[in-house]
Amino acid sequence: MKYVTSFFSTLFFVSTGLYLLPHSIADAVTLSNGTLAQPAVGIAFTEPPRLVSASTPYGTTSFPNTTYYFTLEVPATAGEPLQQVTFNQIQGTEDIKFNQKDTFAFEGTRNHQGSKLALKTVKGDDKQQTITVTFDTPIPPGKTVTIGLQTYENPFDDGVYLFGVKAFPSGEKTVGQFLGIGRFQFYGPMTTEN
Repeated sequence: MKYVTSFFSTLFFVSTGLYLLPHSIADAVTLSNGTLAQPAVGIAFTEPPRLVSASTPYGTTSFPNTTYYFTLEVPATAGEPLQQVTFNQIQGTEDIKFNQKDTFAFEGTRNHQGSKLALKTVKGDDKQQTITVTFDTPIPPGKTVTIGLQTYENPFDDGVYLFGVKAFPSGEKTVGQFLGIGRFQFYGPMTTEN
């Protein structure tokens, strides 16, 4: 009987302690890297968007004015709308330069384009090799969107070029979440023998 009373006494204190945990801890979100993001720290996705694909119609080196398409899926369970996406070149022998004023976005995929989406800002940072795209109206959960980054030209050097993609929800203080890597392979022009 003594042990039963002790057990119920301990159970009562533990359950009371759990009940009294601050509400913000209960609302915390575990990020894909295992860290906890609390609302006091910043707004985060419950389930981050997914990088579906990264592609370009022209994989030849030095090809002028081509577009790099990045398709993102915002899951219905995201918990927050998508407001901003950053692209960071993390590999490649040359820095690829983008024509920021010609950046665009639309609902759907490259092969199944839907309605055009307005962009609030497009900002590049050559030193950090990043470009940041902010939607005029946040993209609600359950949507698929594609962002088209227009280049001045493909790199002169062939090889693999990688871009890290990070998404930010709507709000004042937000926590960006890494979505994955967009991979582009560029080949030199074919030479023909006479």
